[in-house]
Amino acid sequence: MSVHRCVYLLSRSHIRYRVCARTAAVANNTTLRPTRRTSENVSSRHSSSYSSSRPPDTSLFVPLTVKSDEVSNGSVGEELTQPLDRSELLKVLNRFYKRKEMQKLAADQGYTHHIILEVSGILLDFVCHIDDIFPYFMRHAKQIFPMLDCMDDLRKISDLRVPANWYPEARAIQRKIVFHPGPTNSGKTYHAIQRFLAAKSGVYCGPLKLLAHEIYEKSNDGVPCDLVTGEERIFVDQEGRTSGHIASTIEMCSVTTPYEVAVIDEIQMIKDPARGWAWTRALLGLCAEEIHVCGEAAAVDFVTELMYTTGEEVEVHNYKRLTPFSVSNHAVESLDNLKPGDCIVCFSKNDIYSISRQIEVRGLECAVIYGSLPPGTKLAQAKKFNDPDDPCKILVATDAIGMGLNLSIRRIIFNSLVKPSVNEKGERELDTISTSQALQIAGRAGRFSSVFKEGEVTTMQRDDLPVLKEILGKPVDPIETAGLHPTAEQIEMFAYHLPQATLSNLVDIFVSLAQVDGLYFVCNIDDFKFLADMIQHIPLNLRSRYVFCTAPINKKQAFVCTSFLKFARQFSRDEPLTFNWVCRHVNWPLAPPKNIKDLVHLEAVHDVLDLYLWLSYRFMDMFPDANLVRDIQKELDGIIQVGVRNITRLIRATEDQSASPETATSLRLPVLDTPSLRRGRGSKNQKKEPRATDSSLSSRLVRDGLLTKELLQQLQREWVREQSQNGDDDQFSKKREKKKK
Repeated sequence: MSVHRCVYLLSRSHIRYRVCARTAAVANNTTLRPTRRTSENVSSRHSSSYSSSRPPDTSLFVPLTVKSDEVSNGSVGEELTQPLDRSELLKVLNRFYKRKEMQKLAADQGYTHHIILEVSGILLDFVCHIDDIFPYFMRHAKQIFPMLDCMDDLRKISDLRVPANWYPEARAIQRKIVFHPGPTNSGKTYHAIQRFLAAKSGVYCGPLKLLAHEIYEKSNDGVPCDLVTGEERIFVDQEGRTSGHIASTIEMCSVTTPYEVAVIDEIQMIKDPARGWAWTRALLGLCAEEIHVCGEAAAVDFVTELMYTTGEEVEVHNYKRLTPFSVSNHAVESLDNLKPGDCIVCFSKNDIYSISRQIEVRGLECAVIYGSLPPGTKLAQAKKFNDPDDPCKILVATDAIGMGLNLSIRRIIFNSLVKPSVNEKGERELDTISTSQALQIAGRAGRFSSVFKEGEVTTMQRDDLPVLKEILGKPVDPIETAGLHPTAEQIEMFAYHLPQATLSNLVDIFVSLAQVDGLYFVCNIDDFKFLADMIQHIPLNLRSRYVFCTAPINKKQAFVCTSFLKFARQFSRDEPLTFNWVCRHVNWPLAPPKNIKDLVHLEAVHDVLDLYLWLSYRFMDMFPDANLVRDIQKELDGIIQVGVRNITRLIRATEDQSASPETATSLRLPVLDTPSLRRGRGSKNQKKEPRATDSSLSSRLVRDGLLTKELLQQLQREWVREQSQNGDDDQFSKKREKKKK
């Protein structure tokens, strides 16, 4: 073995210490700190690789970062071995260079006795100047992790600090920004739409398909207007030529088409952790002479500051609510106190089922609206509730009524003030609703266009009423940041440098390296990664894989996820997904629902057909039968409408089947209507207990997020206290009876 090889191997002995340290750290689930580079030469040599102010999340490249405390005597790995003895090391090196075999090998390679002594001195000096091993470490690291060679390029690609420059067409013109701030039912959107209709060309960008559809229908009374959503395109012109006016969902608006007027509705959603990027893109990128922005007053200062970065001024037109609404001093407390025009707002579908059943028991009829219903069914239920000749005078709904539906509501009744949510770790929590959410829902009472000119807001439970007053009395938190999302082009450039990385890993690395200023944040990519991991094993090109992962699907529905997987697999085989194939997959034709479980499945099938239509506009040749699929989707919407109209009958059928423990567990319909279950005071960020195998009612309520551990303990204490009091009262009554006798 040559002396040069020996020097190299001995110099890597410290690296082996680090590998051992990393292995031990993984075994003990601990992380050690890396040695700091103290040599000025080394720091200056590699400063270009660490020029960014924020270091990358290297956990995306390696399992763990190995770290150890820097020590002045160079004792690396002391936490795993004994401290190095300099004198003992010197003896080892002396024996090394005095060996006849080593001297002969060195002579064969042209190394003199003097060089061997010099090399021994250098090896000994390594212990005191450990930084000199760094080049060996870098050479080895770049062999294993080639992305270290292109780190500077990756940082440039993921630089999101000036997103306004992504839209050169918008920057080439001087746009006029008009902000219409105001509460719900203030006429702000109405005035913006009037300017939209008066213009030669325009685009409306809304958060929901229902809102886009409403503007589309109203506009076509006098102004030709096309409809563009993720799943649907409707052109007024018979030959398919686009009209001057377009009503679209916010994600579908074009940032390259010039318009005279653009309307961006519900601008406060620019802070939404999942969809905020769409509002940022529209606000910065729409190529329109006038942009009319509608939303909460809490967004005025932020939009003004954001437009300052583009050199555009904001003109503000303030609005006040057209009809008043007040907070009642009394809670409803019982469903017996319901009146015509009441709307009970729940935050779970299970509460919808339970309350609808209890209202039906009292001989009343109610309409039902929740988020997973098809748009046609929502409109049908809203029409039923608004019809003065219809016996249905009560509405039971989720917060889905906050946008997109015109309802004649006299009184909003909050069944609860806590809303189940899922945190970043995937854990279910109970969060008290925010002021913005409460105002958005409460504002649906007493709208200007309804038969009720004054609105009222209250709660179902007495203990919730002061909490509601406190929430509504607080100012809305100002908006401080806008969402951003990596584009397909940026991910493709990442893939060029990292060809072996998966799409999920590419997005993770992008977010880790992304640089944003104080006005922006990177939106939550969990749903994107969920779909990317699901189809990672399917052979697709990167652009197609990216498009599939941006599909808007409900990942909580197992049937929808399975269908998504089958769509991707069929697509990868280059086999068109025909109408017959879809019918076989969803088992069409479908029968009307006989219970709640059937209704939920029909809703999932409707989502699957929505997914097909969404993909058909991205891959027309592979999803060729969009018109036929839309026809059966409309038919399915009618079947679901029949089921929702008879929802109480479905609930009764479900209750009859609940004798089977398996069925009862799968449906998990709550039948307990206790005030303590819906108190929202002090319940913010309460974590849900892990799923248990116990099928008792209390464990089911905890598992569904309807009851927390703390509230369950409180109920148990109150129950014990009441039982003890009842026992004392019984004993006192018996004594009195004995005395009388």
